[in-house]
Amino acid sequence: MTGPLLEIEGLRITFPHRFGDFTAVQDFDMRVERGEIVGLIGESGAGKSTIGNAVMGLLAQPGRVSEGRIALDGQDLTRLAPGALARLRGRRIGMIFQDPMTSLNPLLTIGDQLSESIAVLQAVPATQARRMAVERLAGVGIPEPEMRMRQYPHEFSGGMRQRVVIALALAGDPDLLIADEPTTALDVSVQKQVLDLIRAICVDRSLGVILVTHDMGVIAETADRVYVLRHGKRVETGPTPAVLGRPKADYTRQLIGAIPRMDKRETRFSDPVRRVGEIDRWLLQGQSSEATGDYLSTTPLTMDFANPRSGFWGRRSVFRAVDVSGLSIRRGEVLGLVGESGSGKSTLGRILIGLQKPSTGSITYADHGALAAIRSAPARKAFRRDVQVVFQDPYSALNGRMRVDRILAEPIRYHGLASGKEVGRLIGALLERVGLPPESGRKYPHQFSGGQRQRICIARALSLRPRFLLCDEPTSALDVSIQADMLALLMELKRSLGLTMLFVSHDLAVVRQVSDRVAVMRQGRIVESQAAEMVFEAPQTDYTRMLLETAPRVEGLHALEGTLTERTPV
Repeated sequence: MTGPLLEIEGLRITFPHRFGDFTAVQDFDMRVERGEIVGLIGESGAGKSTIGNAVMGLLAQPGRVSEGRIALDGQDLTRLAPGALARLRGRRIGMIFQDPMTSLNPLLTIGDQLSESIAVLQAVPATQARRMAVERLAGVGIPEPEMRMRQYPHEFSGGMRQRVVIALALAGDPDLLIADEPTTALDVSVQKQVLDLIRAICVDRSLGVILVTHDMGVIAETADRVYVLRHGKRVETGPTPAVLGRPKADYTRQLIGAIPRMDKRETRFSDPVRRVGEIDRWLLQGQSSEATGDYLSTTPLTMDFANPRSGFWGRRSVFRAVDVSGLSIRRGEVLGLVGESGSGKSTLGRILIGLQKPSTGSITYADHGALAAIRSAPARKAFRRDVQVVFQDPYSALNGRMRVDRILAEPIRYHGLASGKEVGRLIGALLERVGLPPESGRKYPHQFSGGQRQRICIARALSLRPRFLLCDEPTSALDVSIQADMLALLMELKRSLGLTMLFVSHDLAVVRQVSDRVAVMRQGRIVESQAAEMVFEAPQTDYTRMLLETAPRVEGLHALEGTLTERTPV
């Protein structure tokens, strides 16, 4: 069949509301050929996912396509009845969603979910569908597929769940595949495996692929052509080497300039401008500037989890999630913690701040003593005030039913740090300190963007005048420009307030920009720990070298000509 697989012309998507229609996408044109990967990039709210949902016919109500056409092999999808469009989903168009855990039913085995999809989409008997499901799991690189068919989603790692979602998206042998942020929460090695799989499927099956992502490195290594969006409009388009290597639009150049580099540490993060205001003096109350040495230190730590019994009379085996010989973080230092999914990073972080008790070993804080010895209510309260967390998902970390001013006021009042009108003054100053207007306190979390919500989370952590911050993947879900703003804010706060941080991340470029030292974890053990620049310039272990080699390379985007090769669509 001649012509492009997918052709979008003059697309306009609107969301009616009582104050007038909001236009999410306008005058957008795009084409996707068979065997081609087309990237959609832009900041949060640019309209990337909205376009993908429109192609699938899954626009959230009351959103609608008000103008234009979306043609699949010449058939205008916008003119199809809902039933006819539903029959195309899965059979002609597949979709890989961002979060594989919420895409899978936790109450059904992987085999049941995949077999059911194949049976419905391809109209085959259940026994044949099950055989095909085993083949599909093997086809996406899952080992021992027959055994894995009997397992549930929670028994899979993040990378394996994403492979299952890919198998589900391919259950009906579609012609077009839409991948919506398929690698956002994956570590670099698993991310590479997933991207290699998508590329291989694209070539082997002559699929057209729309790759929606905010990760420029993913686009640079995967996409044949790229479309840059801003405020629902196409800013620039063309072959990936041309757009990323020789961008014409100022906005594209700004996006590329915001990307943290892997090849060197940038002064905008390592040497930020120090701000000291009235709120800083309040935040620094009670902190001794002469204190030096280790803020946190541990003896050898282990953390064991009991596996399920193998039958009624079977014995429980033990899985050792953490087995480190010792760890220390100096005052005012940022320790970066990196490793693959399942390496024990988050578990170690929870142990260090007292959310989990280690099987063996002890943790000591310079200002509080041994963590296990903190028993009295006042001592626990003081420790919780000094040690705070910035979580990965800012939306689920905030109470959606509370206004921001109440969210920030609650910990201040509970710990008795201020009262009366002073609380309101402090809330406004805290919001300004993290780059938000003071009147933001009158809004609810859903009224903010992802980056703004993460700033609110940082303000809440700062409201207790902490000395130690655990930052658990705080920028993984943010686009590059907002990520750069967040990193600059964290580093400026660290320098101005003398904060000590444990920064957990799978993004090696981010870790290089913010860390003084880096610890690399593998299978629960710290295999390398040294100064950040030494880890990146002279890694000591093969595992660290593997992580560095598999990370998407984006530092040369300003001069990509000659380093990216254009693939010919199948």
